[in-house]
Amino acid sequence: MSRMIFLLPAWPVFGRQSLSPALAKVFGRADALAHVESGRDAQLMRHFVSMPARWAPAAMTRQVDAGDAAGAAWLRADPAHVRPDINGARLLGIGERLSLSQDDVDALIPALKPVFGDSGFALDAPTPARWYLRLPGEAKLPQFSAPDDALGEDLFEHQPGGPEGRRWRALLNEMQIVLHNHPWNAQRVERGLVPINALWIWGGGVLPDRVAADAGLACSDDDLVRAAMQLAGGKATRLPSGFAGTEAGAIVLHDLRGSRDLAALQRDWLIPAADAVLSGALDTLVLDTADGSRLRIAKAQRWRFWRRVWSMPLPRNPANEKT
Repeated sequence: MSRMIFLLPAWPVFGRQSLSPALAKVFGRADALAHVESGRDAQLMRHFVSMPARWAPAAMTRQVDAGDAAGAAWLRADPAHVRPDINGARLLGIGERLSLSQDDVDALIPALKPVFGDSGFALDAPTPARWYLRLPGEAKLPQFSAPDDALGEDLFEHQPGGPEGRRWRALLNEMQIVLHNHPWNAQRVERGLVPINALWIWGGGVLPDRVAADAGLACSDDDLVRAAMQLAGGKATRLPSGFAGTEAGAIVLHDLRGSRDLAALQRDWLIPAADAVLSGALDTLVLDTADGSRLRIAKAQRWRFWRRVWSMPLPRNPANEKT
């Protein structure tokens, strides 16, 4: 039996964009599965199980990138671009979004190593877009925000807190001074590139003993999703431009959480996949959203004529809520 899983953002991110009448009818006849925990991590952990049950993005991607994650704790320290504004500073780009090359690594890593080395943390970069800090396995870490949660937001809202956070805030301030003064960033600007003026620290933890997945193939532009699938023994690829069917008996996960254009999402993915289910080319399509709502679409549901068309949840408007 072939099954496809679409990971989607929370429906309200599409604002007042409308679903096509034909697709609203298909969704209305689908099985509404039990509502589950919301959030990006919870969404991924519905499809990947780590043992022990801890989600450690840095260690997982490190193992795929370099094969040496066991025996230590890891943090991602990804190159980033922040821009000051009247209210503080905002994270505007990170990792692959910054057009990075090995030249950036060779220029900046030697200047940054002493900043972290004095605290016992080893900085290196097995790939230009993913930089890492190696820490002792027993290191106590504050809570760091994932970059997808912080993009476009004021950095003050994502500062590490608590007693351990104070130490890290001092390290991050020192690191930003080094990057601000580094001549390499002036050369990047001359070439029309934004400066690398920050490192985004996130994803701390140790490598799990085992990772399992409910699919055999993951198609995603998120390096964490691809790493989790590879650690689970499956295959992982970049997200294709649109739905292209699947082999009989395959279970495939497509990571569409970055979608914001509902018309394009419907044209390239939802409508072709729904058509594949209704024609029998695909047995089941599961839509799993970041807000915890889920739909399961199957061919036999087409006879549910009595069902009402599905209405997409609208964005919450706090001004209309009673206190």
